Amino acid sequence: MKGTAKRLAAVLLGAALLVGPAGAEETAWEEIPNANIPAAVIQKEVAEAGGMQVELSLPVKSAILIDQNTGTVRYEMNADQKLPPASITKIMSLLLFMEALDSGKIALTDTVTCSEVAAGFGGSQIWLKPGEEMTVDDLLKAVAVQSANDATVCLAEYVAGSEEAFVQMMNQKAAELGMENTHFACCAGLDNEGHYSTARDIALMSRALLQHPKITDYTTIWMDTLRGGATSLVNTNRLVRFYQGATGLKTGTTNGAGCCLSASASREGLGLIAVVLGAGNSNDRFAAARALLDWGYANLAAVNITPPELEPLAVTRGTEPLVELTAMPPAEGIVIPKGQREAVTQTVNLVESLEAPIAAGTEVGTVTVTVEGQQVASYPVVTAAAVERMTFGRAFQRLGEGLLAMG
Repeated sequence: MKGTAKRLAAVLLGAALLVGPAGAEETAWEEIPNANIPAAVIQKEVAEAGGMQVELSLPVKSAILIDQNTGTVRYEMNADQKLPPASITKIMSLLLFMEALDSGKIALTDTVTCSEVAAGFGGSQIWLKPGEEMTVDDLLKAVAVQSANDATVCLAEYVAGSEEAFVQMMNQKAAELGMENTHFACCAGLDNEGHYSTARDIALMSRALLQHPKITDYTTIWMDTLRGGATSLVNTNRLVRFYQGATGLKTGTTNGAGCCLSASASREGLGLIAVVLGAGNSNDRFAAARALLDWGYANLAAVNITPPELEPLAVTRGTEPLVELTAMPPAEGIVIPKGQREAVTQTVNLVESLEAPIAAGTEVGTVTVTVEGQQVASYPVVTAAAVERMTFGRAFQRLGEGLLAMG
């Protein structure tokens, strides 16, 4: 795929993106029309993605591209390097806020009072004052759009009682998600020796956050206001405005982290998540993420597949000699190389035998999906009904029913 590299050099041109103040998240900016992003090249990697060679030149320290549908890694570069994540940290904070909403622990209409700690947190903020009240809904907007540290801490305290307790929740959730190279020391993402993550781990938590559909109501906001119009918000993620199908997700900028981004988008049923860490400036951050997303949409497609017809499976010692089977293809479809729909083949692999009792929904095999010999997906085959074990009593009952039927 040598042509890919040339195409990607072209994609590294786009709208100019401003760098925020050192040690803080980006602030509001004005559009600079027709400015070019320099196609800086400081890294070159070759990776396998669905059987395709991917050659990308990205001006970042670490990067990864996954498809949101399946979580499959499509490209990676130094994806397990531990780096400061800056305000991308807030993806985990937002995930815990969404879980608190879903569980009923908090509600969007709840009013939260800002503490001295939250008001004095520093960095990017909406200038909350101690004792000021704001709804959960508005605070979420401030976190997702403006990357406000004070709003993040305010919500963290409301959910967990203190920022320290909330950080413990963050690390616990990271462990649950399999984020093996991440440790949080702050809910907002300020530089700290014990605060680090990786592109791979950030992709994991980004995908988990996007499983809460409500979050994109906030992460796709371009401009909005708070306090009855007195406070303006402008999304720190320029892709929300300039990239087709952008759904978020979160920027990050500190002295230690450089410029970072977890960018998500969805087109024609295909969701992609691109994470880039350690860019030297904001231009390179957005250019790298955009190049990854562009490559994904140029080369991948999400398709729905019709499962193969399945013959009933024989059952021994059961009240029924056969059990019907049901294939369970993923509702979100499968992701294949673009233009390869006709090359999709499916192979059914089932257990050799079944012995009753069998519960409905018992997994008895898989369907493997391949494209030109490369496995791209698999999904389970389950029993469509339960089959009870044949006992002496059931056999005698069957005999009686048969005799009565003969009349």
